[in-house]
Amino acid sequence: MTAGRINPPELSPPAGFSHAVVATGSRLVFLAGQTALDGGGKVVGDTLPEQFERALANLLAALHAAGGTPADLARVTVYATDVAEYRAQASRLGRIWRRLAGRDYPAMAVVGIVRLWDEEALVELDGFAVLP
Repeated sequence: MTAGRINPPELSPPAGFSHAVVATGSRLVFLAGQTALDGGGKVVGDTLPEQFERALANLLAALHAAGGTPADLARVTVYATDVAEYRAQASRLGRIWRRLAGRDYPAMAVVGIVRLWDEEALVELDGFAVLP
């Protein structure tokens, strides 16, 4: 993907996301919501950071299987059952993101929700990528 991350100076400085991503490529990959499910379909991890790491790894595994890399991500939405906890853990979650996905941040949003499909799940990530 050829991408331009755009962060206008009149907007609040982004931390861990880009305000806009301009992407050109020939293939769109839509990534289904991923939680902290293991290969057997069980939610693993008791804490938000543990589940976030597994959910992100699952999202990146789906992206990799489609031929993409983290730099190809154009948009990611994070669904959290506890936004206050997500904010409290933001720096730790950011370190997990950078270790697994690097610093080419997509456009992102965090959405607070009542619960996810699997009741034990604390977080879900979905998104789309543009591949060359």
